Amino acid sequence: MLQVSTRQALREALQAARAAGKRIGFVPTMGNLHGGHISLVTAAQQSCDFVVCSIFVNPTQFGLNEDIDNYPRTLDADKSLLDEAGVDLLFTPSVHDMYSDLELTWVEVKGITERHCGASRPNHFRGVATVVCKFLNMVQPDQAFFGRKDFQQLAVIQRMVEDLFIPCDIVGVPTARAPDGLALSSRNGYLTPEERVQAPQLHACILEAKARIDAGEMDYAAITAWAKAELEAGPWKLDYFSVCRQADLAPAEPDDRELVILAAAWLGRARLIDNLILSR
Repeated sequence: MLQVSTRQALREALQAARAAGKRIGFVPTMGNLHGGHISLVTAAQQSCDFVVCSIFVNPTQFGLNEDIDNYPRTLDADKSLLDEAGVDLLFTPSVHDMYSDLELTWVEVKGITERHCGASRPNHFRGVATVVCKFLNMVQPDQAFFGRKDFQQLAVIQRMVEDLFIPCDIVGVPTARAPDGLALSSRNGYLTPEERVQAPQLHACILEAKARIDAGEMDYAAITAWAKAELEAGPWKLDYFSVCRQADLAPAEPDDRELVILAAAWLGRARLIDNLILSR
């Protein structure tokens, strides 16, 4: 695996791959890698000839009360995982490489960023959209791979690529889970042993909500109220639990057919998110 840290070195490595007629797949990450990230690499390898992965802790997607300095940085372990997984090129830019001292250009996606995680994390999705747009312009991949665990993020990126005519196919990869159902996440490392035992309850509530909808219940407000009471009866602090339309992530109406259940909650220091797609 080749590692580069500058835009010029990235450009030269990609020119060689393109000259060889290789189809390029891209997996952007913030490091602290786990099996979910490797599932993105595997998906990229299945449809592309040359896989690029980036590791960059993006400062612009962190809010005022989110401590970027304490975000886990495990570059040596991450490099070993990616090398073992067969990644062809690792891009590890600095903040200076990605942002100028006076940043004047930002990418904002309206509408779908204003609810759910966007409501509780102001400017988060502006930071996500901007850095992903930069990466897609630098790498110019044929396909880029993102986990469906971050469903709202995936929707934001898909909308950005469509609206800005970026010639890249955005691929959503199914959520990787532990055997007890907990979605794999870098945030799971914040859980204490006791909290780790309790953590699958979030996914269990989502499954129960799906079962109620599959059984014909369409009072989504009642389902949301039930989930809130169920979680907050224990150690959880709920951020949101919503039954939404897949198309725009607005609250679902009884005649909507393509739905997604979105949830985010705090368990100790860890803010866990999860979702489930369903059709009626």
